[in-house]
Order: sequence, then C-alpha cells, then structure tokens
Amino acid sequence: MRVVGICRFSYPAEGGFKRMHDSIAEREAYLYDPDRMALRFRHFETLTLPSMAAQRDPRFTFIVLVGESLPAVWRDRLEALTAAIPQIRIVASAPMKHRLAMQLAIKAELGEDETESIQFRLDDDDAVGVNFVGTLRRTARRSARMRESWRNMAFEYRSGYTVELSREGIRARAVQAPFWACGLAVLFRPGDPKTVMNYPHHKLHEQMPTLVDPTMPMFLRAVHGDNDSTPSSGPLMPLDDKQRAAFKARFNVDEAQVKSVFSNPVAPLGTT
Repeated sequence: MRVVGICRFSYPAEGGFKRMHDSIAEREAYLYDPDRMALRFRHFETLTLPSMAAQRDPRFTFIVLVGESLPAVWRDRLEALTAAIPQIRIVASAPMKHRLAMQLAIKAELGEDETESIQFRLDDDDAVGVNFVGTLRRTARRSARMRESWRNMAFEYRSGYTVELSREGIRARAVQAPFWACGLAVLFRPGDPKTVMNYPHHKLHEQMPTLVDPTMPMFLRAVHGDNDSTPSSGPLMPLDDKQRAAFKARFNVDEAQVKSVFSNPVAPLGTT
C-alpha cells in the first residue's frame, strides 16, 4: 500500500485561488513577492516540514508542487530546507488548472499503480500529527473487510487546532472541523484514474463512504494574512506549558523554533 501526500507551494495555477489575476504573469508576480514568500516559507518551515520529518511511519511520499517559473533563489531555498527529508519530492509544473497539475503529479508518483494507495493533500501552512501516516495504514487494514465492495473510502480525523504564528510564539484554539483538507485522506484501488484531487474535500462524504474519528487531534491549520480560505473564527490563546509540550510531542512543532524563525528575516539563499 502506497501513501502519497501533496501540497502546492506558490504554484501559479490557472484558477484555484480566490484572488483573481488577469494573467499568469500577474499571478506569478503576486505569488513570488518577497514578503509573501517570506510568510509562506516561515509557515512551511515551522509547521509542514517538522510534521513530515517526524512521521513515525516513514513509508510515504510527500510531493511539493511548484511552478517551473519559481525563481532559482527560492527554489534553492526550498531544496535546502527539504534535503534532509527523503520522503519529499519537489515537482515542477507548467501553469495549468491546479487540480489537474496535482492529479498528474500524484499519478506520476504512483507509476504502474499496482497496489492500493492512500492519498492526502495539505496546504503549505498545515501540519499533521506525527502518527498520521501510521494511523492511515492502521485504519485501512482494520476497515479492509468493510470496504471490500466499495471503490473508495475516505478517512477523516476532524479534531485539531487553528493556530496563529508570530515572533511571540503560537496562539491556538481547539476545533472540530468537518472535512477540512488537513487530517483527511482517501483510499484508492490500484489503477483508479482519479486521485484525491478529483474530489472537493468538503463534499467527500457525499461521494463515498467515510470513516470519521473525532477523538484524536491530527492537524494544525494556520491563520494569517495570506490565507486563500478563512478557517472558522474564534479566540486564539497563547499556549500553556502543557499545550506547548503536546504540540512538540504530537506534531513536532516547537514554539521556540517558531519564535526564532518569525523573528529573523527570510531571504533567498546567497543574499545574506
């Protein structure tokens, strides 16, 4: 069984953003703005990458989709940050519909596609629990007889936290979030032409049987000024000592690292 995750990192898609642009050139200018890239790198470095690096089950691939036009200075930084995580593959694509680009990247990774696969998607400012991959595999094994006649099955872990990161640290709020993309995965049979990107995540339960676990905190979802979609609102509070330790143990997210990364300028490699 394969486990494949994917996120887009400032990929200049045709559509796929709530912020509209008249041309790909305008979209690239917006996406590659240095201030915006600094914000994306800070979240990617302190949320997504630590949670991927610490997965207790290392048998997975995590695709990071970028544009072929990503400036070399940012591509170099991305490669440097991900070099120590062997499960990560950076894939560059020409501009196209983002769902198609991500679908093609997943299918290329699956290759001959001769075994079942569990597929998930994350934003570049999400984190998942360090037991995410292992829990997906265990849930798939335990549900095998139940889903024998089903084409697909979705697994959802809807407990997690909305977080806000800054040089002061982490502010958070516990949430139960139905069918957010983080904490969600889909199991596919071998050779299925579709991927997790063929289904709107908020409508998965309308298209396939879904197993929901509301008990296990499994994701962190960041809120900040560059969110393309807005998580549900509510007060966020500073972490206490118990939460700080839990974030480190459960997500490999370290508040001390957050403070350090958000206090220092983010610059392309070779410019500092």
